[in-house]
Amino acid sequence: MPVEEAAIQTRTLTRTFGRFTAVDAVSFRVERGEVFGLLGANGAGKTTTIRMLTGLLRPSGGEAWVVGVPVHSAPESVKPRIGYMSQKFSLYEDLTVAENLTFFGGVYGLPRRVLAHRRAELLDLFDLTELANRLTSQLAAGHRQRLALASALIHRPQLLFLDEPTGGIDPISRRTFWRMIAGLAEEGTTVMVTTHYMDEAEYCHRLAVMRDGRIVAVGSPRDLRREYNAATIEEVFLAIASTGGGS
Repeated sequence: MPVEEAAIQTRTLTRTFGRFTAVDAVSFRVERGEVFGLLGANGAGKTTTIRMLTGLLRPSGGEAWVVGVPVHSAPESVKPRIGYMSQKFSLYEDLTVAENLTFFGGVYGLPRRVLAHRRAELLDLFDLTELANRLTSQLAAGHRQRLALASALIHRPQLLFLDEPTGGIDPISRRTFWRMIAGLAEEGTTVMVTTHYMDEAEYCHRLAVMRDGRIVAVGSPRDLRREYNAATIEEVFLAIASTGGGS
């Protein structure tokens, strides 16, 4: 199976917690350089899927390959190759912006000279240079999200996972954030993002709609609108919810 050609490939990936099935035999493929979205309400299984793909949670069944690595059998091997931005802000608030980037660069083993260059590059890319010496606890929400994204990119990962990345920030900051994501994809970084914001789904090349732990529809925003005879992704989502969808 040529899984190395895909950024992500899953086969009947499943996760149970006791008698509860959080993710139910999901199968999908994400191409390299693609922005792929998992769209669904809270509790649909999006975060659990991400946690399995990043090697943080062992699957109960099925298989998954991430940038060619079988995460179902070698979860630790995938971590140096990916970036992960979790729902919960996970940076150190008592460190400055620059110190957070330095810390995460060290975690990934970047040589000092490489790290210094990469840190300066990211501070400039995300318009954080003037805030480099400010404590992270003093940042506005939009700047905190930019820093979290920059930290996930410090080691130039092949694949970036973003779990509800724009929760709690204002609409203008959300649009800015998505322009940054689009720029990363244009440069060849694969991005997998979870969201329940319907307007954000339109930024994705393709979407997988999740409901009750299952994938009920996959396609580009345009194709999904056409299939469900809808003008917006929100109407697609409501149509799937009312019909029960199909895998």
